[in-house]
Amino acid sequence: MASNSPAPDGTDVQEPPTAGAWGEWNPTEDSARPPRGKHRVLKQRGGLARSSTVLGVGVIAAVGAGGIATAQDRPQMAITLPSLSSLPGVLGGEDDAATAGGSGTGADTASAARAEASRTGIIPRQADRGADAGELLRSRILQQAESQQDAAAAQERAETERAAQEAAAKEAREAREAQETARKAAEAAAAEQAAKEQREAQEAKAAAEAKAAQERAAKSAGKYALPTSAYTLTSHYGDSGSMWSSGHHTGLDFAAPTGTPVKAVGAGTITSAGWSGAYGYRIVLELPDGTEVWYCHLSSMSVTGGPVAAGDTIGRVGATGNVTGPHLHLEVRQGGATVDPLAWLTARGLNV
Repeated sequence: MASNSPAPDGTDVQEPPTAGAWGEWNPTEDSARPPRGKHRVLKQRGGLARSSTVLGVGVIAAVGAGGIATAQDRPQMAITLPSLSSLPGVLGGEDDAATAGGSGTGADTASAARAEASRTGIIPRQADRGADAGELLRSRILQQAESQQDAAAAQERAETERAAQEAAAKEAREAREAQETARKAAEAAAAEQAAKEQREAQEAKAAAEAKAAQERAAKSAGKYALPTSAYTLTSHYGDSGSMWSSGHHTGLDFAAPTGTPVKAVGAGTITSAGWSGAYGYRIVLELPDGTEVWYCHLSSMSVTGGPVAAGDTIGRVGATGNVTGPHLHLEVRQGGATVDPLAWLTARGLNV
């Protein structure tokens, strides 16, 4: 059985069991209760559980420093329990020691407790702070990792968005280029088609004109036409009178309203067209055999040069020059001399 004996400072010291009665001993609240008497009992700040925790940590540290051994391998030794109120930082620290009356014994006990805590690596009131610091470090590490993950995710999203924007811009640029290329190709095709159609139209027109000329030439070959229509013969070739400077008429007059068409009597070439004094506006048609046919007193001229076919309109009946009314004065000249137009037309099958 363990026994209690007073210490020099008046506190009880727990003696270990004797050698004959050795066994595992654990302090209890009753065995570690401070003595009652003239000494002041301090109020514990933290309770027995906290003091037991500190004691247990010290024992574990001591066992770790000396190696792990069983009770059978180690010799029996006495364990001296300091007063719970003497441990600084456990039940009040140095303030509690001062409250106990400032005795030297209490100060020595507190110094011994601090030395023991320093030897075992346990500093009062640091266990909780260590746990809080570890939790804070863990929280900071997790927060930093989460921040890094968020930054990496944000960067990845930014890269993805940038790649998508670049792809969209490239696609839009390629679409615009394709549209521009298609537009230019369409314009080039349209221009080429228009030029082709224009060339074809010009060629068709030229071919039609050539064909018409050939048809007219073939139609008028060996044929003749009356010089006008809806007419009345008023003066014949050789009529005498003071109206003519030569004293007689040198042509055949076809009286008709002004503007009546005047036609070529045969296929030939217009060699002269213009004002000619007393003849007014005059057109000269030269036939293939060299015969000249004069059309005089015209109000207008439709053809002033080039080849014509029989029956082509070359001018209009008028009253220009020396006249008494609108009519066509027709002269036929061969070798520079005049011949009777009526006889000449009749000889070519025309019914004048």
